[in-house]
Amino acid sequence: MTMSGPLDTLTLPKGRQDLNTPYSHMDEAVDRGHSIKIVAQRTGLSSHVIRVWERRYKAVTPKRTTTNRRLYSDDDVNRLRLLAEATENGHTISNIADLSDEKLRTLIQDDRPTIPRYQPPPGGDPKPHLKAAILATRELDADALHTALERASLELTQLVVLEDVIVPLMHRIGELWHDGELRMLHEHTAYAVVSFFVSSLKTAYAPTKHAPTVVIATPAGQLHELGALITAATAASDGWQTAYLGASLPAEEIARTAELQGAAVVALSVVYPADDPTVDEELRRLRRLLPENTGLIVGGQSASAYCDVVREIDADVVSDLRSLRDHLAEYRQ
Repeated sequence: MTMSGPLDTLTLPKGRQDLNTPYSHMDEAVDRGHSIKIVAQRTGLSSHVIRVWERRYKAVTPKRTTTNRRLYSDDDVNRLRLLAEATENGHTISNIADLSDEKLRTLIQDDRPTIPRYQPPPGGDPKPHLKAAILATRELDADALHTALERASLELTQLVVLEDVIVPLMHRIGELWHDGELRMLHEHTAYAVVSFFVSSLKTAYAPTKHAPTVVIATPAGQLHELGALITAATAASDGWQTAYLGASLPAEEIARTAELQGAAVVALSVVYPADDPTVDEELRRLRRLLPENTGLIVGGQSASAYCDVVREIDADVVSDLRSLRDHLAEYRQ
């Protein structure tokens, strides 16, 4: 016998129309997905690359939770795998991001087998040059220090000079000063010589007219600018136009420069102190003021201390110059 009654006309809440659907299935239908960490593990792409491909090229469009966390579907993961393989084969993401999954599969199939990538030969040994620079600093010989750096630049690549001579030199000088083996005048003399040398590297390159621009500075309150100079020299050697602003710039000035220059990315150096609460707010303000498609990179000795706010504003932390170059390359594609 068929019964009828008030339940026949009951309007069920959205998402609960089928009373026979198990609750576990209902839960699966409510915007479930994969975190960016899981997607990075499954695709082999870094979280940074995934965010850049999403933001700049609309490669995928993940859903967002109420707390603004990304959630990627299985289809998103599969598409990112295809894009990753295609870029490994030599295609630039800017040329393939709008291809359908079917066309990506065809492209990948046509590319097999791939040609092995060229691996540059290893550079020279930086240790003798670092040792000579430390000795010149101990002897308070500015000319000898400059000569040591110039000789290093003749025998080593610029990246090796910066990362394996300049950076460890300044770290070692700081340690020796802290241990009482060097005076403040040793540190200041070395800082002046190294800053001059790195500045000359920055201006030694002439980027092409259509090269992208990176704005480089330190946030307000960050007075140590050698890290920013090293960043500028690295970017210039990779063909970027550099808008170098120097130390302790408020967020408004950095953002305005990025807007006027049409910058693809802003790179900040954070060295000391590592617990300045004003830096957190400066980073948040800068992200709000920057155009949405302008990237933001934070590096330097104390950058890792601000990881929480960097993740919050969807920026990128770099730990060394190789990482910086990789991130810049992604923004350039």
